[in-house]
Amino acid sequence: MVRDPTVLWHPIASVGDVPPRHVFHGQLLGRELAVWRADDGYINVWENRCLHRGLRLSIGVNNGHELMCQYHGWRYANRTAQCTYIPAHPADAPARTIFNRTFPAAERYGLVWSGEAPSGPPPEVGVLDAGSAMVLRSLPVDAPPGLVAEHLGRYRFCPNDRLDAEEPEVTADGHDDWSVLLTASAGGSSTTAAFFVQPVDSNRSVIRGVLSGSGEAADRLTVLRHHSTLLSNLRDRIEAYAATTPPPEPMEVKLHQVSEQLARVPVASVGRHAPLRVRVSRKWKTAEGVAGFELESIGEQLPSHQPGAHIDVHLPNGLVRQYSITNGPGEGTAYRIGVKREPNSRGGSECLHESVREGDVLAISEPRNNFPLRRDSVRTILLAGGIGITPLLAMAQTLRKDDLDFRLHCFAQSPAHLAFPELLKELGSSVTTHLGLTPEATVTRLRELVGRYETASHLYVCGPGPMLGAARRVATECGWPDDAIHFEYFRNDNEVDNSSSFEISLSRSALTLPVPAGKSVLEVLRANAIPVPSSCEQGACGTCGVTVLEGEPVHQDVYLNDSEKLAGDRIMTCVSRSRTDRLVLDI
Repeated sequence: MVRDPTVLWHPIASVGDVPPRHVFHGQLLGRELAVWRADDGYINVWENRCLHRGLRLSIGVNNGHELMCQYHGWRYANRTAQCTYIPAHPADAPARTIFNRTFPAAERYGLVWSGEAPSGPPPEVGVLDAGSAMVLRSLPVDAPPGLVAEHLGRYRFCPNDRLDAEEPEVTADGHDDWSVLLTASAGGSSTTAAFFVQPVDSNRSVIRGVLSGSGEAADRLTVLRHHSTLLSNLRDRIEAYAATTPPPEPMEVKLHQVSEQLARVPVASVGRHAPLRVRVSRKWKTAEGVAGFELESIGEQLPSHQPGAHIDVHLPNGLVRQYSITNGPGEGTAYRIGVKREPNSRGGSECLHESVREGDVLAISEPRNNFPLRRDSVRTILLAGGIGITPLLAMAQTLRKDDLDFRLHCFAQSPAHLAFPELLKELGSSVTTHLGLTPEATVTRLRELVGRYETASHLYVCGPGPMLGAARRVATECGWPDDAIHFEYFRNDNEVDNSSSFEISLSRSALTLPVPAGKSVLEVLRANAIPVPSSCEQGACGTCGVTVLEGEPVHQDVYLNDSEKLAGDRIMTCVSRSRTDRLVLDI
């Protein structure tokens, strides 16, 4: 009985086909694959096409942590194949729903294995597990896989150290539609050969062989030549026979429709959503009053993130807090965050510092990015105040990896207050520290660092409110346009006035709802089962923002810049209100 090939593991490459910074064009069951090894050793097996225009990713650029399409520069992350950057939209973080199709991968016996939906582990061959193995040259054959396996069952060869044997005894230890196990014996010596047939298509195959025992270096080449000659002759016979029979129909490959995938919008949840479970694998003191946390996934691979992204951490005491991910590019097995213990903590930082321990399980949201990094900048200036270093660390590591010009300036009370010093050390001369400055001296230093605006320059600022306000004022005075100044506040320190009342009309929901005094727009929407995502719920992160079609908002957030507030076409529903009697919202 022929087993369903889609549930089996098949070899798709030899380990030597996937060296670092290379992309291998693989094929299996009629499907083209892009196979590449990241700098962390992980082997990715993806559908061989960019989601944008379908160009083959096998001719893309492997930079060690992302695979970049050569056509329009779309980038996809190691492990998840999630789109991380779209050059045509440099100021936006790609939606989490844009990701390529991935297939499982495993290494065994010097081969890379994959499959459509394989079950269990790749095939095990005891004699190959017992010692070192020698991988033979792969041999493509224009013939159906079953026919190739049938002829391989009659393959005859000599043991590795008795290549001069005239009549070796060859016994079949196993034979099915996809593999053949043979042992050659002569003069007290024996060698086992495992041949795996890669089903490229219905009428195309690749023979991938592995021998037990590697032999000496001088003998290795002789052994390889021995099998290369014999297998080439066997291929000729197989192809000659296949030419006399009607060719089978090509395999049908089911492709996901790119247009549907890109159009898919995640379903927003009512309230804060925490679908991921992580374990605190490490907790350490990274600076005075700052604890570092490494959060590893429980079960599935963590979603990819872009520099500037944050997660919601749902704490054991019922509070929800937002923390930026400090990981550099390609670090996808865990998230790292830094938590400063606030002297007047409302329970969030205190809980993480005092109650959460290594080994504890936490619920977190998927990464959100309302502070994305542009990679089309000629010059990037990063200004970090205290714990505001966290999102900028991820940016700095990405810019360094992409060999883009940047400077990271860290403001802190003293060297002991510089968080993640090991990462700052890795960034080397691109980092400058500014320690123990007074507020007045800080403004003077900011003016020196920011300077006059130059075309294609971008400024990123994160830190305490007073520092952010000063940096934004200085940049504006120096001629920087609003769209070149990017900032992220820890929290909204503005006093929120919720005493007004008005109504909201939802253009796509055909609803008109009153917003009474004391209630936010977000609360009213949730009370009426209108799903709106949110995160900080204090007007700092931008997650709950919606488009305004009519009416004049009263902005009480710190997320929108001055130009965006003046435009009046967007509102943060958690804190902002209306100056007019009615707001028409695009929801």
